[in-house]
Amino acid sequence: MMTTNVKNMVIEEKIKKPGGFGARHLQCLLLFLGITIAYTNRLCLSLAIVAMKDSTNNNRVDSEHAGIVLSSFFWGYTVMQIPSGYLAREWSAKQVLGWGLLINGLLSLLVPLANDQGGWAATCACRVIMGLSQACLLPCVHTFLSKWVPPSERSRLGSITYAGAQFGTAISYPISGVLIQYAGWRSVFYFFGAAAIIWSSVFFIFGYDSPILLTQSPSIACCRLKISSAEKRFIEGGLGQSQEDVSEKANIKTPWMSILTSVPFWALAIAHCGQNWGFWMLLTELPTYMASILKFNFKENGLISALPYIAMLLLTVPVSWLSDWSQKKGLSRGLARKISNSVGHWGPGLALLGLAFVPEGHKTLSVAILIVAVGLNVGTLCGFQINHIDLSPNFAGVLMSITNCLASVVAILAPLIVSLIVTNENDVLQWHTVFYISAAIYFIGNLIFVLFGKGEIQEWDDPNHGNKNGQIYSQ
Repeated sequence: MMTTNVKNMVIEEKIKKPGGFGARHLQCLLLFLGITIAYTNRLCLSLAIVAMKDSTNNNRVDSEHAGIVLSSFFWGYTVMQIPSGYLAREWSAKQVLGWGLLINGLLSLLVPLANDQGGWAATCACRVIMGLSQACLLPCVHTFLSKWVPPSERSRLGSITYAGAQFGTAISYPISGVLIQYAGWRSVFYFFGAAAIIWSSVFFIFGYDSPILLTQSPSIACCRLKISSAEKRFIEGGLGQSQEDVSEKANIKTPWMSILTSVPFWALAIAHCGQNWGFWMLLTELPTYMASILKFNFKENGLISALPYIAMLLLTVPVSWLSDWSQKKGLSRGLARKISNSVGHWGPGLALLGLAFVPEGHKTLSVAILIVAVGLNVGTLCGFQINHIDLSPNFAGVLMSITNCLASVVAILAPLIVSLIVTNENDVLQWHTVFYISAAIYFIGNLIFVLFGKGEIQEWDDPNHGNKNGQIYSQ
């Protein structure tokens, strides 16, 4: 018997796929750049704080408060996850995301002034507001993808879009290192803050919530974006609905109780939390580890810290292509997600265990293992991350807002717990304890996803319509 995802792809392939660079590709490119800039603003503090701790300014950030400052972004980020996901669905993902990153850029420009005038507490305040404004990022992106990307391209375009996180990380570290080396740590916040403001201005012009809104929008001189009728049919056919159904589906009430009692949803949420621990622990603490244990200077630190994320970025296209190809060959969508997620969780977990056994002083081997540990995280893009859309295209942004809210709590705890364990940044054994804990969390989180995760649309996705347009629903 033909599997569910193959049936859907056969139906989709009856509609000829338009060639060339289309409107859906432009939307994904804009989102890629938005994620890139959001991550540069989010992460530049990880390297800048090393310089801020060494500053001669009376209001410098000391080691005692560094963990608090690093985690403060996620205080606001966590609080606004669910509200931003709701606003993205009920109002406009474009407006929420555009204004969110605009505010984020303005606050980034204020960080140096806040630190000079109010010390670490004022810096925390700015970072909290930056977190509030960036909370919309993933819920809005998921909402966009659920309306613009058909299932046959979901792994590829979804993974490439989210690769902005790796690209942002990869460029954030070396650019920050060079700026700190030659212009001081304040220049980092000015540079990336300005980039966020510019991106928001472009996005307000060229971003559209859905293909139907693009076709209905009035012309804006030379800035008018067009979508071909062939591409519009391809997107509609792949999503199993006509765009006339979009407004009707927007009126469906969010099935909160069904979502919160769904076993596949909780398996997804736990996988997200496990990923956030390992990934954000490395993102926030890697520059400190590089400086304290491997003894790299600022410029070297920035360049070498970027290498793992460059590896992850380079692996994005082949891994996402392989995921889509395997499903076309008959592999079920759920199994494809679980295999990808296992690579993204258990691979880094094993690498971190290996790092704990590297003899002190072996810089090259340590860096190589860190590259593997971070690079294999790419599997999660085709694993749990895109699985939100698999379970519920109608409420993908809402699902992401809930799981990302829970995972953000983990991201808050990561640098705080690391600071409690690593009381002496030059003690390699304390760092090994952090690696053991991270490996265990990676393993358990993915094990639950493998056992209880699903790859099919859940019946509560569209309770008013049931099994419509031939789509298969699964509990």
